[in-house]
Amino acid sequence: MRPPPPPSITDALFLDFDGTLVELAERPSLVQVPPDLPALLACAAASVGEALAIVSGRRLASIDALLTPMRFSGAGLHGAELRTDPRETAPPLESVLDGAGQWLAARIDGDTALWLEDKGAALALHYRGAPQRADDAERLLRDAVAGLEVEVIAGKYVFEARPRGVDKGGAVRALMQRPPFAGRRPLYVGDDATDEDGIRAAQALGGVGIKVGEGSSAATFHLDNPAAVRAWLAAVVKPGQAAAEEPAQI
Repeated sequence: MRPPPPPSITDALFLDFDGTLVELAERPSLVQVPPDLPALLACAAASVGEALAIVSGRRLASIDALLTPMRFSGAGLHGAELRTDPRETAPPLESVLDGAGQWLAARIDGDTALWLEDKGAALALHYRGAPQRADDAERLLRDAVAGLEVEVIAGKYVFEARPRGVDKGGAVRALMQRPPFAGRRPLYVGDDATDEDGIRAAQALGGVGIKVGEGSSAATFHLDNPAAVRAWLAAVVKPGQAAAEEPAQI
C-alpha cells in the first residue's frame, strides 16, 4: 500500500479517532490529544464544505470533550449514534445490556490486567496491559452478554459488545445519504479491525480506504501513524486555493 495524495475539496472525510488521529493509550481516558488537533480538524472540515465526520467506538460526547471547543459531525459507538449537525447532541440510547456491565465488573473486580469500559449501550473489555489474556477477555465478555441482542467484535487489545447490526460501514453509508456528505467521494481513514467495515463501505461507494499503521487491510492506501494522518490532513486544499488547483486524483 502506498501513501494517499491529499484529499480534495470534493471529498467527504470519515476519520477514526483512537489510533488514527491520536496515539492509542492503555485506557481510553488516558489518551493524549495534540493541542493543535481541534483546530486542524476544523480547518480540514472547512476545506471540504464541513463534510468531515469522526467515526469512533467512543460515544460522541466523549469525542466532543476531547476536541473541545470544536464539535464535528460523526458516528459514535460504531454508528449507533449519528450526527450530521455538530450543534446537535446525540439522543440517549436505550441499552440492551440488561445488567451485563455490572455482572462483568463484579467478575473482574481486583483483576488489574483487565479493564471494563461501560459505554451505556456498549461494553468494551480491554486487555492492553496483558496481551496474553485475550482468550480470558473474550470468554468473560461473551459470558456477560449471552442471550442479549448484541454482537462481540475484536479490536486492538479489546473485545467489545455492541448493538447487533451496527458497524462503521453502516455509519458511512447512512451519513453519505445526508448533507453535507451526499454527492461527495468518501475517504475513510482507520487503523483497527473495526474500521475495515468503513473502509470497504467507502470503496464500494466509489471512494477510498486508508489504513493507518500495521496489519492487513482492504484499503488501497496507507499512512504510518497518527502523526502522518495529521500531516495528510494539513495538506487539504484550502478554500482560497480551490480555483487554482485541480482536485487530487486517487
